[in-house]
Amino acid sequence: MDFSITDDQVAILDTTKRFATQRIRPKVREYDRDERFPLDLYAEMASLGLTGGVIPEEYGGAGMDHQTYALVIMQLAEVCQAMAGAASWASGVGGVSVLRFGTEEQKQKYLVPLARGEGPVAFALTETHTGSDVASMRTRAVRDGDHYVLNGNKVWISMIGSCRWILTFATLDPALGRKGITAFLLEPDWPGIERNMFKNKVGFRPMETGELVLQDVRVPVANRLGAEGEGFRIAMSSVENGRLGVAARAVGMIKACLDMSIDYAQTRTTFGEPLGRRQLVQSKITDMKVAYETARLLVMQTAYKKDQGDRARLDASMAKMYASDALMRVAEDAMQIHGAYGCSDEYEIGRYWRDAKFMQTIEGANEIHRTLIAEYLLGYR
Repeated sequence: MDFSITDDQVAILDTTKRFATQRIRPKVREYDRDERFPLDLYAEMASLGLTGGVIPEEYGGAGMDHQTYALVIMQLAEVCQAMAGAASWASGVGGVSVLRFGTEEQKQKYLVPLARGEGPVAFALTETHTGSDVASMRTRAVRDGDHYVLNGNKVWISMIGSCRWILTFATLDPALGRKGITAFLLEPDWPGIERNMFKNKVGFRPMETGELVLQDVRVPVANRLGAEGEGFRIAMSSVENGRLGVAARAVGMIKACLDMSIDYAQTRTTFGEPLGRRQLVQSKITDMKVAYETARLLVMQTAYKKDQGDRARLDASMAKMYASDALMRVAEDAMQIHGAYGCSDEYEIGRYWRDAKFMQTIEGANEIHRTLIAEYLLGYR
């Protein structure tokens, strides 16, 4: 595996870094404080070709390989993980599901605009009583002629406020378990759809998280994604890309925490010498660097296997679990190095610390990944 950066990747990353530092950084504190997703910056990012990711050019994407895509996500996440998340929408669970299972009409109507940066998309899977236990969902779909009628609730859905379309899942019969789950493409202004925002969140503040309520929503058969009973397969087949994106965001955030800690340790003076002279501070910075390099290698290994056409279920779980756990440790140490200043809104480190905790939960709680990794190795999956 060769992870050296090519000339083409250098050019893309230079563009990404300029956009992140010149356009996102001056605004991120304000929109994070306001719990507002910056659609204007999202449009600018799209104009630079950073929202298309691995989606083929024929469907509006950038046609990146997975390694280039992961590098772009890392670079954006150094400044704002929410904008890095936006760059992954087309290449993540929502877009890739349509790419793999959608009809040509569905791809043109939903995937192409998303890849071009005309999103956002909401991925509505989680329910109140269940998170990772997808097979136990209670949202029902009943066939009625050339429509399905959907009833149920989904919670903790990102971008539910300004999404252009929604990928959601419902069961035709709870007794069928995962074999009854079916996927649907919804449009947020359809009758019976209600969206309720969760405000004053601890982290992920710009991501417009909320609840999706479905009350007798009539969905045309043409908006079913895949076949009846294929929803679980659709959701699970795209998670490798979703987990790769989350792991890459975590790596970018680790790099930012490391850089901020080095800068603070070099400029903060205590007892007549720089804070960085303290061995305990040096130990924390050493751990941060090792965590960054290790997590980055796991991400790039996952991306490499994806580019080779290999399944990367084990690798994606390892990358997501390790990178997000490492991020939490790094963010804690970075906050400790900053001391009381970590509590100040004038210092960015607090935002990374708040967001770090929830990177351990999205795209599957890390406890689930720990089980998955063992079961892959033991041959139970």
